[in-house]
Amino acid sequence: MAWNYSDKTKQLFLDAVQGRPGSHLGEVENPDGLGEHGSIACGDALRFTFRVRRHSTDPLQDVIVEARYLTFGCTSAIAASEALCMLIEQGGVSPVAALRITNDDIVRFLEGLPDQKIHCSVMGAEALAAAVFDWARKRGVDPSLLGVDIQPEEAEEGRLVCTCFNLTEPYLLRKIRELGLRTIPELTAATKAGGACMSCHHAPGGLQDLLDQVWGSQATAEPAAPPAPPAPEGLSPFQFMKRVEQVLDSYVRPMLRADGGDLELVDIKERVVYVRLAGACSTCIGATQTLKLLVERSLKEQVDERARVIAL
Repeated sequence: MAWNYSDKTKQLFLDAVQGRPGSHLGEVENPDGLGEHGSIACGDALRFTFRVRRHSTDPLQDVIVEARYLTFGCTSAIAASEALCMLIEQGGVSPVAALRITNDDIVRFLEGLPDQKIHCSVMGAEALAAAVFDWARKRGVDPSLLGVDIQPEEAEEGRLVCTCFNLTEPYLLRKIRELGLRTIPELTAATKAGGACMSCHHAPGGLQDLLDQVWGSQATAEPAAPPAPPAPEGLSPFQFMKRVEQVLDSYVRPMLRADGGDLELVDIKERVVYVRLAGACSTCIGATQTLKLLVERSLKEQVDERARVIAL
């Protein structure tokens, strides 16, 4: 399906994948803080790094002067990471103050995100928290002074609740409390838990049980979902071709043309899409990133996750 992203979200994404000045896709060398969140296996992973200007006597007065990220996520994950870096750098904040930036702040900065993509803003906030915890250890700051409940070990420890996305009970309980999540759809939108096979929705010790554990009778119970219908066979070659053409014409080309570039669809064989970059894109040093992070990612999101793009 085509996600309804704001113009600001699309622009931040395009700035990042084309490596424009002021964007933040990359990694700080020898960072003062490094944090990771997500799983490459499930398609969403984020590494966040930052550098500080150190205060001579008080580490709590360090100021973040550079922030960068690497992500295997989608359009919203990249845009949300850009937003997080901009909020931090523009604010001239300390690592502790940066922890006050919430996923709601990120969503507002992006002028909204689809409900199904809220987890991307949560992913950035989680990676930031892990990076601040790393900075605190390096600077000898007592983690209890950070004012937040950072538990980097909870991703590895605790009972596994959502096996599709490798999410544990301690992590899910913390996010339910922090974000005030009261229904399974809210929990799925914020963390991706239960977003694939859905078997953990109402299983013993599953998502509904965790919601009940936190909120008791105030939790909004969801009726048990009926068995999922058999997966469709997928798009026919003709349907795949038409959807690829639609996404390229309505989404990808307008973004490229806004900067003097363009793209030509040359051929499609099975799920492999052959294209030729034109205009400014043909000589751009960021052409490889554009192909992978804009063209291929858009087709994977909006047409078929098996889609591959090859430039001729």
